[in-house]
Amino acid sequence: MIILVALLGMMALGGVAFAFAGGDERSQKRIKSLGAPKVANRAKAQQDAAQKRKNVATLLKDVEKNQQALREKTKPTMRRRLEQAGFTNTTPRKFWIICGVLGLVTLFICFVSGQSKLATVLAVFAISLGLPRWVLSYLSARRKKLFTKEFAGAIDVIVRSVRSGLPTNEALRIVARESPNPVGGEFVQLVDGLKVGITLEQGLKKMHENMPTAEVGFFATVMTIQAKSGGNLSEALANLAFVLRDRKRLEGKIRAMSSEAKASAGIIGSLPPVVMGIVWLTTPDYIDLLFTEKVGNLLLAACGIWMGTGIGVMRKMINFKH
Repeated sequence: MIILVALLGMMALGGVAFAFAGGDERSQKRIKSLGAPKVANRAKAQQDAAQKRKNVATLLKDVEKNQQALREKTKPTMRRRLEQAGFTNTTPRKFWIICGVLGLVTLFICFVSGQSKLATVLAVFAISLGLPRWVLSYLSARRKKLFTKEFAGAIDVIVRSVRSGLPTNEALRIVARESPNPVGGEFVQLVDGLKVGITLEQGLKKMHENMPTAEVGFFATVMTIQAKSGGNLSEALANLAFVLRDRKRLEGKIRAMSSEAKASAGIIGSLPPVVMGIVWLTTPDYIDLLFTEKVGNLLLAACGIWMGTGIGVMRKMINFKH
């Protein structure tokens, strides 16, 4: 019995020694063998996600180029331009009436102040046709910026809604109800169109016509393909939202880097008209020759051309595409 107990004790001690001898190395190898597939799968998933985002960014640039070429070929009508600027209740007839009233008011002011015929014609042309169109373009560009700023958040709402099990139409209704304008207004028109029987493809096409941006074009492409052939809609829209936020961050960096050049361009461009206004307020007889004499009118026209050329060159120098 004593010999048996001693033999069992020696076997136990040998097992303990065998277990602890090289145990760390074996455990490390086992941990690595178990963790390596997870690490490899995680790295592969990250690479796949980065590649998908890169593909989304490339496709977004292609869509933007195609839209730019399409806009150059087909110019939007006046009704479409009014809708893009947010004037959905204004007809082209009202717009042209407003332009005519501005032209008559400008003509009356020039006639009362005794301006020359050339100055009167230029002023009427600029106020009646140039100013309203510039205001329309400015409001349209500002509306596009506001839409793009809030569009990524709207896409995130759609992604979360789809992942939680809601249908696509219900996700669009949530965005139309919760998002601020102009995103909410565009999605309201889309949802209202779907209620009266318009297909999703037609509604998205109408949305892209009202808001002709690359982001809306890609969103319409993704939604149309998913409606026809199926696919992982939430993943595609999540990649789109990530790309939109990256574009926004890049735009902020560009704005910060070019702020000094923009300030210099603004000061240089505003000096001639400011000095001209000061001279006209202090000594109007000295500067009236530019408006009453033909030579002065020619000089004003030449100055306007050169100022416009200089402002255009400075704008090209500080306007970076991203």
